[in-house]
Amino acid sequence: MPTSLAEAYDVLLFDLDGVVYIGGTPIPGAPEALEQAKRSGARVAYVTNNASRTPAAVAALLKGMGAPVTEADVVTSAQAAARLLADKLPAKSKVLVIGATALRLAVRERGLVPVSTARENPAAVVEGFGPGIDYGTFAQGGLAVHAGALFVATNADSTIPNALGPAPGNGSLLKVIEHATGTAPIVAGKPEPPLHRESVIRTGAKRPLVIGDRLDTDIEAAYNTGTDSLLVLTGVDNPRTVTLAPRHRRPTYIAETLDALMRPYPDVSATDSGVTCGGWTAQEDAAGTLALAGHGAAIDGLRALTTAAWAAHDKRGSLDAGQVSAALDTLAAAGLRI
Repeated sequence: MPTSLAEAYDVLLFDLDGVVYIGGTPIPGAPEALEQAKRSGARVAYVTNNASRTPAAVAALLKGMGAPVTEADVVTSAQAAARLLADKLPAKSKVLVIGATALRLAVRERGLVPVSTARENPAAVVEGFGPGIDYGTFAQGGLAVHAGALFVATNADSTIPNALGPAPGNGSLLKVIEHATGTAPIVAGKPEPPLHRESVIRTGAKRPLVIGDRLDTDIEAAYNTGTDSLLVLTGVDNPRTVTLAPRHRRPTYIAETLDALMRPYPDVSATDSGVTCGGWTAQEDAAGTLALAGHGAAIDGLRALTTAAWAAHDKRGSLDAGQVSAALDTLAAAGLRI
C-alpha cells in the first residue's frame, strides 16, 4: 500500500515552466520536492514542449537549480517530432528543419537528414520555435509543403513566457506556413499523444503520473493518453479555471505545490449531502449555485468543490463562473490564492 502519492506511480513526468521553475527561477521548494520524490522510488523525468533546447542543456539548467536530473531524464517535443517523422519516412529521408539546433540534432538522432531548402526535395518539413528564424526559412518551408512534403510541428503553444508578458510561440509561427499552403501540421507536443509516447518509451513507464500547471497542455495530454495527472497551482491555471474545467481538462489530483507528492492523497467522497474532503463539504442548491463550508486546509476545500462542480457541469451541460464565485470566495478567505 503506497504511503504517498509519488509511491503509487513508477515514473513521475514533470512539466517544467510553472512546475519546476518560472522564467528560469526555481519555484520555492520545488527542487527539494523533486529530490524527495526520487528518493521515494519513482523515476523522475521532465517533459517539455520546448524544442529549442537540447536535453543536455535542459539537464544543465535543472542541475544548476538543485533538481535531480541526468540528460536521459529530459524528454522534449523535438525528440517526439523526430520519432513521429522516422515512423512515417524511410531511413535517411531529407527533412527541412525550421527551428533551433536542438531540433536538427533530434532529427539526425532518428536517422533522418536535416536540410534547409526546398530545392533539396525534402520528404517533410518540421517546425519548432527558435530565436532568429527569418522570412526566408519560412518561405522554404512553405514551398516544400506546397510541393507535397509532410508538415510536422513540435508543438502548437500559442505563446511562450517573456519578461514583458506572453510572446508569440510556435503555435503562432506555424500559422505562416499553414495559412500559405492550406495544410495544417501534425503536432507532436502536448496535448497531442506523441510527446507522451516518447516519454513512456524513453523512461520505460508502466504507470506514469503527469504533473503540470496547465489544463490545456499538461492535463489535456494526460486525458488524451488515459494517464493520471496532478495539477499544481504554481503556474498558469488556478482554482477558478480548474473548477470550470471541461471533462478533457480535469486533473486526477490537485495540489498547491509539489510537496503534496510526498503525502497520501485525501479521500474525496460524494454523498447525498454533498462532496466532502478533509473538513469541507461542497453542495449545490436548488438554483444551481455551489456552496462550500467547513474548515481545515483550503486545498481540501478546492478538491471537494471541483468534484461537485464537475458533476454539476456534466448533469446540466454547463456551469458558469457565477455559480462557483461564492465558494471560491470562501476558499480565498481560508487562505487559498484564487
